[in-house]
Amino acid sequence: MSEGSKLWGGRFTGANDPVMEKFNASIGFDRRMWEADIKGSQAYVRALGKVGLVTKDEMEEIYEGLGKVGIEWQNGTFQIQPSDEDIHTANERRLKELIGPAAGKLHTGRSRNDQCATDMRIWLREALRTLRGYLLDFIHVFLERAKRETDIIMPGYTHLQRAQPIRWSHWLLSHACALQRDAQRLDEMAVRVNELPLGSGALAGNPFNVDRQFLAKELGFGAVSLNSLDATSGRDFVVEFLFWASLTATHLSKWAEDLIIYSSKEFSFISLSDAYSTGSSLMPQKKNPDSLELIRGKAGRVFGHCSGFMMTLKGLPSTYNKDLQEDKEGMFDAYDTMTGVLLVATGVLSTLEVNKVAAKAALSPDMLATDIAYYLVRKGIPFREAHGMSGAAVHLAETKKCQLSDLTLADLQTISPKFTADVEKLWNYENSVEQYTAAGGTSGASVMHQIQTLDEWLAHMRNKSHTMKSRLEMDVTLN
Repeated sequence: MSEGSKLWGGRFTGANDPVMEKFNASIGFDRRMWEADIKGSQAYVRALGKVGLVTKDEMEEIYEGLGKVGIEWQNGTFQIQPSDEDIHTANERRLKELIGPAAGKLHTGRSRNDQCATDMRIWLREALRTLRGYLLDFIHVFLERAKRETDIIMPGYTHLQRAQPIRWSHWLLSHACALQRDAQRLDEMAVRVNELPLGSGALAGNPFNVDRQFLAKELGFGAVSLNSLDATSGRDFVVEFLFWASLTATHLSKWAEDLIIYSSKEFSFISLSDAYSTGSSLMPQKKNPDSLELIRGKAGRVFGHCSGFMMTLKGLPSTYNKDLQEDKEGMFDAYDTMTGVLLVATGVLSTLEVNKVAAKAALSPDMLATDIAYYLVRKGIPFREAHGMSGAAVHLAETKKCQLSDLTLADLQTISPKFTADVEKLWNYENSVEQYTAAGGTSGASVMHQIQTLDEWLAHMRNKSHTMKSRLEMDVTLN
């Protein structure tokens, strides 16, 4: 293709350095937006037809020609040429080969600036729907396990030190709650992604009175961008997606780290399925939690895309600058990474086995020291005093080289006369977890309330997905 036949040709007479051609090209990665580009162009030619910039015959010829280009991509027969700078160039070049000079009218009043921004939003909109489904499936596994395994009690940790007894199901739900917020953020972000930039031109707008509301309806956008300068250069939606992916990956990294620890021989609270573990090339006894370690490691990869692209944006003047070509690879890779992470994480959680005996064996009477303070509070002693007395009981047990539960009533009464025979009830882990009945606690009733609340929320989210899909299919049928 000569310089004059490039989308930006005419002004230039000399050939580009081949190194520059390769450096400038984005077809290697933006080709995955082929479907979004075809859809956007088909809608745009219909809008051109509405304002008389193409005849009815030309509109139909271009529209159908684009459909043929799309079929080639779908069938894997589309041939990328060395001159195809990006997906937009490639599709328009192929359209011209199929239908001739009429293809040249497609780009009337349109710039690659608003075209690219539109393609990215269409692509990301569909990507978010897919990720949303995977995320909801993952949360569902948390809830199903929590329902089945409410009777398992394990140590809860702060500073990675054994702190207080909790239910395993309570631990599961703690991660489900973080993922719930991720799902909510995803839906909020999807609304902002679904704003149409097409019809903004290069930066100043469209001079042919193209009906942008019509374009929005054709392409399923919920709103039209307000300002053409912002529409063509704004990449908030990419940053927001990369941040969402970073935070969600961070939540999954924390979950994975817990399970890595719990799967170690020192803990043995869980056992991973062989399907999500690997062995050692040297030590036959090893069963490595590689699935979880990779999930943990991917968080850094995703966050790297987020921080890197934000630094790209930080130095840019208004409006479009070629630096913005850096927007796509990170977006695509973050999507691919999060797809893999969510699918593997779901597999890990749905197949792991919990060692109820090992979890209970890890409990120790010293974890009930706070319960002693609560016991004394119920006897009318101010908490600060009760806390000090509990500490004195711990010290006494250490001095006598025995467990806290082995202290006799006489021993405890040297600390406070408030201790009576009913102190024996403290040395029961089930009783300990059952006292946390306030909303959000680890008692059986509280955990069941959390499960019910998340269950109802999940049902609402899935019903919302079904409604959105039905509306989209209806819009496609009507169009």
